[in-house]
Amino acid sequence: MLALTHAIAAFAGPNVGSSRRAPAPQMVQSKALPFLEAPANLDGSMVGDNGFDPLGLSAAGNIKWMREAELKHGRVAMLAWAGYVAVDLGWRAPGAPACTSLEAHDITVKSGFMTLLLGLVGVFEALSYNAVAETMKGETDREPGDFYLDPFGWAAGDKASRMKLAEIVHCRLGMLAFSGVVTQSALKSLSFPYW
Repeated sequence: MLALTHAIAAFAGPNVGSSRRAPAPQMVQSKALPFLEAPANLDGSMVGDNGFDPLGLSAAGNIKWMREAELKHGRVAMLAWAGYVAVDLGWRAPGAPACTSLEAHDITVKSGFMTLLLGLVGVFEALSYNAVAETMKGETDREPGDFYLDPFGWAAGDKASRMKLAEIVHCRLGMLAFSGVVTQSALKSLSFPYW
């Protein structure tokens, strides 16, 4: 009889009146992917942050350093796209050979000018290293990508967040556009407009 009582009690379920369960924690949804949880580092505090990080890469390091790298690569990619297209449209620097943008890399390596270019880029990298290192270590409250160069006052006032959003969107588009232009011209041996 005792065994039967224990078996019935085991299947009866909890007593609702005596104990209450704690409410289940609600996940914060990502704006970009509403079916996924928003990453902890992407809380919307940065301009252009929509919580898109399906691989969880934002948890790997300092988010301000990652934004610094995103802005830096995006700015370089926008310049690279403009230069790539300008050469394919026929613009030439004084003394530059007549070639396509795709051929320009191999020509500059053979002529030795690539070493000069890499040295010039190295100087700019060395000059900006302090600012980037301070951001990576969290020793500064400088915003990522802000090198205090704003002669027109675009980063201040009412339109500051709009301009910052426009910059990050254009940086992301520039990185995609440059990789697309190089890939299309390499695969198809095409010049501008690359189709």
